[in-house]
Amino acid sequence: MTRILPPLFALALLAAQASAQPADLIVTNARIYTADDTRPLVEAFAVRGGRVVFTGSAREAATLKGPNTQTLDGQGRTIIPGMVDAHGHFNGLAKKLRSVDLVGTKSYDEVIARVVERAKSTPKGTWIVGRGWDQNAWGNTTFPTHDALSAATPEHPVLLERIDGHAQLANNNAMRIAGLTAATKEPSGGKIVRDDKGVPTGVLVDNAESIVSSKVPDPSIDEWRAMHKDAVKVMHRWGLVGMHDAGASRAMIDLYEDMAQKKELNLRLYVMIGDNAAALTHYFGMGPRSALYDGQLWVRAVKLYADGAMGSRGAALLEPYSDDPNNNGLLLSAPGHIQEVAEAGLKAGFQINTHAIGDRGNRVVLDAYQKALDKVPAANHRFRVEHAQILHQDDIPRFAQLGVIPSMQASHQTSDMYWIGKRLGPTRLYGAYAWQSLLQTGVIIPNGSDFPVEEVNPLISFHASIARQDARDWPTGGWLPAERMSRQDALRSMTLWAAYAGFQEKDMGSITPGKYADFVLLDQDIMRVPVELVLKTEVLATYLGGRRVYGR
Repeated sequence: MTRILPPLFALALLAAQASAQPADLIVTNARIYTADDTRPLVEAFAVRGGRVVFTGSAREAATLKGPNTQTLDGQGRTIIPGMVDAHGHFNGLAKKLRSVDLVGTKSYDEVIARVVERAKSTPKGTWIVGRGWDQNAWGNTTFPTHDALSAATPEHPVLLERIDGHAQLANNNAMRIAGLTAATKEPSGGKIVRDDKGVPTGVLVDNAESIVSSKVPDPSIDEWRAMHKDAVKVMHRWGLVGMHDAGASRAMIDLYEDMAQKKELNLRLYVMIGDNAAALTHYFGMGPRSALYDGQLWVRAVKLYADGAMGSRGAALLEPYSDDPNNNGLLLSAPGHIQEVAEAGLKAGFQINTHAIGDRGNRVVLDAYQKALDKVPAANHRFRVEHAQILHQDDIPRFAQLGVIPSMQASHQTSDMYWIGKRLGPTRLYGAYAWQSLLQTGVIIPNGSDFPVEEVNPLISFHASIARQDARDWPTGGWLPAERMSRQDALRSMTLWAAYAGFQEKDMGSITPGKYADFVLLDQDIMRVPVELVLKTEVLATYLGGRRVYGR
């Protein structure tokens, strides 16, 4: 006679049998921050089949050691969950690694010098592209004109992207190839900067960028593959095991899937589909897809744009810029379009994530989301506003009320704080990078870098979150310090909260039994060292599914 075990007893027996099996890896002798509120700090954990099977004491973990179990001695160092950049640009980073690096240039002359150096090794007539210039760091914050660049590069078409990706500078050869003249009309949501005679100066803002950028030859698929592999290595070096790719074409998503199938991706990649009608029809028809190819790829979100950026004065404001009184910024998409895509996303089960930086841009998105949710009510939609940098006080509570996640990048605050007051004036600053004000309403804030706009290193955003200071510890006490995050929230923002913002919290985001064994070994305890030492922390190793993908 077969004995039927009570269901709860049977489950307990299966769990006991599973825990008795030897682990593949035991990690011990470390201060382990799990980002799991049920066991926030442990001294050991065990891994089997790429997932965590135990967290707790070293004594308990030792019971899972078998003849083939590997051990990792943390040597008293610190371990945190693998970090996730909740808003970056995979293609942008891949391209930047092979472009002229203009980050940190202190003058237009320095920008030109770097381009001229690249021109020496570039065949005549071949495009030269670069990224990272920022006129706000040059003393004179007005946009440059192409004249000096054109004179220095007479034999190459040149296109240089501003650090935020929302403005570009083209030389004369590039404008000639694109047919850009005084007669060229501005596209909706874009601006062609012109001189007093109406002649283009070479600077193109937001939707006008494509006038020239569309003429730059694309890399081949094999080149893209190699470039993306290089980008993943950079992410691993800084402790990132995953990222949310903020806007990808169908061709790129096809490449990501091919790389994942061939086990070449080596990343937890959460993809936001770019705003293209044909692509959205295709993916909405397929439905949301999650944790494909052993947790390498998620395709279940859409990326829209509401406005531009603060640095190029393209962010849409309710009132004019304080330093440009005839300018309220640019709306890149019609509010009706955002609502339409949001309604379609709700029906198809897709998350909608919209770039909005200015207070008007944010209000437009929240209004569109609210109208969409009124028509297609849904729980757990997890719609997001990407950046949410400048908010009107009336709109701060609306995120929690609508169930919308503000996806923010702390490093933007420390990059912008030197000049943002001139753009906004004193009153609007109190809605700028308002992390604590948002947290107090009950929302979470997934953190990112917006790379390649900012550096890949996620500890820059961790430091900015807890200090609101730059790498030189300026300003003393922090910039609007009441909006700082606690260290616990800052850690969650780049681990568990980032996972939740991508519907990944059951698989990743914390060192918890059942989740992927993604973790990072650090040489310092970022949760306890003085704030000024956080940015001196080194990543010693990065593990993905219990497998080391980077070691110093």
